[in-house]
Amino acid sequence: MRLFKNIEEAYDYCISNGDIISGQEIDEDRIKVCLYIAEEDLLSAKDAVAKKRWNSAYKLYYDVIHQLAEAFIHLDRIKVKTHLGLFVYLCVKHPELDFDWDFFERIRTKRNGINYYGTPVSFNDWKEVELQFNLYIKKLKEEIKDKLI
Repeated sequence: MRLFKNIEEAYDYCISNGDIISGQEIDEDRIKVCLYIAEEDLLSAKDAVAKKRWNSAYKLYYDVIHQLAEAFIHLDRIKVKTHLGLFVYLCVKHPELDFDWDFFERIRTKRNGINYYGTPVSFNDWKEVELQFNLYIKKLKEEIKDKLI
């Protein structure tokens, strides 16, 4: 897995690699379905937390953020090919959201560890990101709903 020195290097890599594609048509129905799926996944994620299933909770919360971020950038007429491209675009093109790219990199690489390398999540791993997961999910949902009105 490639690591980047900073957000600018990651953004330049994604642009040169063709991971960020502009000129997409906005499909409001698709965005509404993404919101619905994210809400359903969030309920499952909260159940996983209640049952202390940290790996499942982490992956589900990650999926919710991923789903919402995709819906949000779809409103910019953007499509991305990679999770890296998604989060770097979100942070570079929407600084008003005040999202931390390092947080996105941390959860992305941790989620990849779970899915591809058999790296489990501990309670401490979960507690380090829980608040930020919830804040970012809330912010993305609000922003998407505001833009859809």
